[in-house]
Parts: sequence; structure tokens; C-alpha cells
Amino acid sequence: MPAKNPRLNVVLEKEIFDALDAISRQKGISRSLLARDLIKEALETYEDIYWDKAAGKRDESFSLESSLSHDEVWD
Repeated sequence: MPAKNPRLNVVLEKEIFDALDAISRQKGISRSLLARDLIKEALETYEDIYWDKAAGKRDESFSLESSLSHDEVWD
């Protein structure tokens, strides 16, 4: 029977594998679940960095004089 979710095989250095193993035992979850959660967290961090840069670029070009007020936008 095919797996419900896509699979990924990853090769880790021994130190990283051992750390992952220790943390997963401590939390009482599988290494696979821990790795999945850590990857999700890393992707969220990358997304935050992207949007922070995008906001920074918009902030540089922002002009208070040419912006609309709250009332102007919602009228």
C-alpha cells in the first residue's frame, strides 16, 4: 500500500543523527516526527526572513505625503 505522505531519505553526519536521536527519545517521539517538525520550523524561519526583507524594501520607498489615511481607504 502506498504511503499517504511523500517520503524523504536524508543522510546525516553521526553527530547530527545522535543529537536527533537523543532529543526524540527525550520528547518521546520518533526521529522522523522530530525531523519533520524541525524542517517545518526551519521553513517558517526562512519565510519570516523573506517577508522581513520584502517589508524592508517597501518601507524604504514609503512616503507619508503620498499615502492614504485610514478614512480615505475605507470610505
